[in-house]
Amino acid sequence: MRCVIARFPFDLVKSEVVAKMKGVKPEPVTGEYVIIGRHHYPVKQVGEVITRQDRRDFSAGEVTRALIRLGFTCRPAPGTEPAVERTAVETAAAQLGGAPEQG
Repeated sequence: MRCVIARFPFDLVKSEVVAKMKGVKPEPVTGEYVIIGRHHYPVKQVGEVITRQDRRDFSAGEVTRALIRLGFTCRPAPGTEPAVERTAVETAAAQLGGAPEQG
């Protein structure tokens, strides 16, 4: 699959990414991460290995989009939860300290 990371085009194949990451010790996960095999790698670490570029040259989002398109499972930073969308009534009720009436 062709993708652009840090303004450079790359042809990535899932099996090649797995092969490049084989034997690489995962760094501690503090931000977005990708699951490759049984390991959880920070996406910036994977991006650095597969592109051979300094991780300051690309964003985690660029690598995450490419890895998702390849079929890998990517997750947000530990401890962060996606925002829960509320209706206007639920938001107002929460601000007033009550729950909206059901009915």
